[in-house]
This record gives sequence, structure tokens and C-alpha cells, in this order.
Amino acid sequence: MIYKNILPGIFLARPNRFIAHVDVGGRTEVCHVKNTGRCRELLLPGATVWLEESANPARKTRFDLIAVEKARESGPLLINMDAQAPNKVFGEWAETGGLGFAPTLLRPETVYGNSRFDFYWELGEVRRGFWEVKGVTLEENGTARFPDAPTLRGVKHLEELIAAHTAGYETGVCFIVQMEGMDHVEPNDATHPAFGEALRRAARAGVDVLALECGVEPGRLTVRRPIPVML
Repeated sequence: MIYKNILPGIFLARPNRFIAHVDVGGRTEVCHVKNTGRCRELLLPGATVWLEESANPARKTRFDLIAVEKARESGPLLINMDAQAPNKVFGEWAETGGLGFAPTLLRPETVYGNSRFDFYWELGEVRRGFWEVKGVTLEENGTARFPDAPTLRGVKHLEELIAAHTAGYETGVCFIVQMEGMDHVEPNDATHPAFGEALRRAARAGVDVLALECGVEPGRLTVRRPIPVML
């Protein structure tokens, strides 16, 4: 995942979930936030953020907010918070054999049951399955946690993955960790216990549970390595 025309700014405020006010070179710019989640622990006044300048002069907002530096005692942590990036990097990773094979078909946004899964794949005429992808931006003491807010949609996806697995599909959920140096990923039971319960139920039912840590630069997000998921 490569961005173009990257520049830093200082976060000022977030009037709503779609836009942020950012100081860019001494002037206040209204920027599109590429993540509609809460991100309350990330978007704090004074935080350094990274923006991508759009090449489209017709856009209402000139910049997209794509990354933020989280202040920590151990030093700043650069976190990519672009909600569209996890699917893109997972797709690139899967296409090039990350799953242990190169799919003969990898199709995004495929409906099954009452859900739309992020990816449907086939390997010849023998194997087929679904993957759901979740981007992780919440860090606490070197642990990555998901979700950062209650997600009934996330629970529904897990239940549908169980149903698809029962119907004979190979199914999995992949957590794309949009930051470096994490020890492991775990469900955020304190915020949404129902998601953690559904994730553990899915794992017991045979749904693959995977986490991929990414290397993060202001203008790039790259899958680096799998890390454990502690259920």
C-alpha cells in the first residue's frame, strides 16, 4: 500500500467522524479522515498526523488523514489509520501466496448469507472460501486489541463465517495490525465482550484466526509478519 504526496501536520480537532482540522504549515486545513471509528486515543490535539494530498481539484477536501503518531513513554508509535488500507494489503498479500498458495480467483466484496465478506477465493475447482479482514489501530502496552468500539457488524461477520464453514467453505478472519512492534493481538473484551465471545466460538468451529503485523511508514503500509492471536 503506497501513498503519494505525503506531508505532516498537527491535529487540532475532529468536528465529526468524517473530517478533521489540521495545522499544515501554519494554516488550518479541513481534511477527510479515512477512518470513521472513534480513534479517541489517537486523534488528540497536538498529535503529529500524516496527510495525503489529493490530485483531484474538484474534491471538497484537499487532504486525507492517513496516519498519526501516538505519544508513548517509550517513544512515538506511528499508526496507519486508513480504514481502506487493510483490505488492500491483505489482497496483495493473498494474491502473492501469503495464504500458502496463489488463488486462481480472489474476489473482493462477496455476499454470502446476510453478510458481505471482504474476500472470496478459489483454488482450482477443489477449494473455496471466505476471508474477513479487520484493521487494528488500538494499542495498549505493546498489545494490539480489536475492536476499539462495539461492533455488532463484526459479531455478525463471525457468525456468518461459522455458517459458511459449516456449509463446507474454508473461512478465516485476518487482523491487519496497522502498527509495528506488537507482541500479540487479542479481542478487546472490556469494550465489546460479545465480539470476543464470537471470535472464540468461531475459532472452536474451525474458522482460521490470523493476525499480520505491518511495517508502517508515513507513505507506505506493508505486511511484515504473522503475530499470535491470544483468545
